[in-house]
Amino acid sequence: MNMTGKGIQFYYKNVMAEAIGAENGITKEQFDVLAGQTAPLIPKIKEEIVTGNSRFGLLPGDEQIAKNVKKLVKQFKPKCENLVILGIGGSALGNIALQNALNSYTYNLENHKRKNPRLFIFDNVDPAQFGSFLDYIGPQLGKTVFNVISKSGQTAETASQFMIVQKMLETRFGKDKLKERVVATTDLEKGTLRKIATEAGLATLVVPDGVGGRFSVLSAVGLFSAAMCGINIDQLLAGAKDMLGRVTDMDFYKNPAAINAAIQCHFYSRGKRISVMMPYSYSLYSLADWFRQLWAESLGKKFTLDGREVFVGPTPVKALGTTDQHSQVQLYREGPNDKVITFLEVQNHGRKLKIPPPPKSAPELNYLAKKDMGELFNAEKRATEYALMVNNRPCLTVIFPKVDAYSIGQFILFYEVTTSFAGSIFKINTYDQPAVELGKQATFALMGKSGQYTPDKTYADFANEINSKTGIDRKFMV
Repeated sequence: MNMTGKGIQFYYKNVMAEAIGAENGITKEQFDVLAGQTAPLIPKIKEEIVTGNSRFGLLPGDEQIAKNVKKLVKQFKPKCENLVILGIGGSALGNIALQNALNSYTYNLENHKRKNPRLFIFDNVDPAQFGSFLDYIGPQLGKTVFNVISKSGQTAETASQFMIVQKMLETRFGKDKLKERVVATTDLEKGTLRKIATEAGLATLVVPDGVGGRFSVLSAVGLFSAAMCGINIDQLLAGAKDMLGRVTDMDFYKNPAAINAAIQCHFYSRGKRISVMMPYSYSLYSLADWFRQLWAESLGKKFTLDGREVFVGPTPVKALGTTDQHSQVQLYREGPNDKVITFLEVQNHGRKLKIPPPPKSAPELNYLAKKDMGELFNAEKRATEYALMVNNRPCLTVIFPKVDAYSIGQFILFYEVTTSFAGSIFKINTYDQPAVELGKQATFALMGKSGQYTPDKTYADFANEINSKTGIDRKFMV
């Protein structure tokens, strides 16, 4: 599939009835109905992402964010051989996606040619993992910078990581040297991390108001680690800005985000409630992780905006071509027809690898001889797509001419706005995550937080309640 033009394209023919049949595909008449239903939402979404509940649409054009990031990069990069990100969810997944997409697979190992610091991102509190890293980094602390990311500073995972790191740094270098090794990305004025940063004199970047964590990768949350590691953040933002124009186009038939959301929601209403993202590029695999949080936290909701109970939400699943042709495609083809598969295809992988002739004893492999591995990779994608279509499974494709900062910026904005459209179609609040809060509060209780959980219940009472439900009952142990 060869497309011209700069940046990514969205291809949707293979969800249409002409490709997979009227029973499972979308007819021309149905598509026109979707256009009529979705087009009125375009001006609403345009206003929403600039001035409303989630102003992530402002980020690509905010030059001050990039200036602030570059200022701190200039300050911290010269003496930094290791950059460590402490964050979770939206404070980590975007950083991981940018790094894996735009730096090489062996980036951290390339000591002889890498001009930027190694990058380590910790988004969990697994003591074996984090402890082994602390053992490794201990002798290198003098050449290591930590970027702790938390809007409130009270997220238990990030707070615990930072408390351990802060103790290590202060023990080794003294409290007055903490500011030479830590950058805090947090709320502009309030919160626990802002208080700590002010007291310690830490350099800070801002988590912007009105932008939830899962929409924040194009803010300082994601841009600092990207810039420190040599990624062109100007091109990243330029790609996003270009896509902003496309996804706010008032013509539904020219608006890729409106079309994508309309298709996804159409199939959701017809029992296809699993959204699979399957990159045919290892560098794009972490974007599927980023997508899973964006899709799940934004669209998994109990109530509509007017209070109706709906329990809505497509389930996001990641797969990797070609790997998961040999682990998941059997299910996708012959299991329940309840999925919409979105392929990520790269036309130019940036590397040519010629396959040599096989041994004389294996002439059956001659068909591969002298072919480029990238040609094989993309043929595998087309073969998988064809096999799914034979079984009437709807398939979409996002086409990257190549993987670069510009196209990644486009993709991020494209899927953020697609999510906004889907939430609007479902008539839910796309930007909150109320179901996450109970688990956070339960963790506080189990870890011994003092004070009141609610006006009539202390955290200690809450912990007792949790233990009564989750304690091990040995009658059910085998």
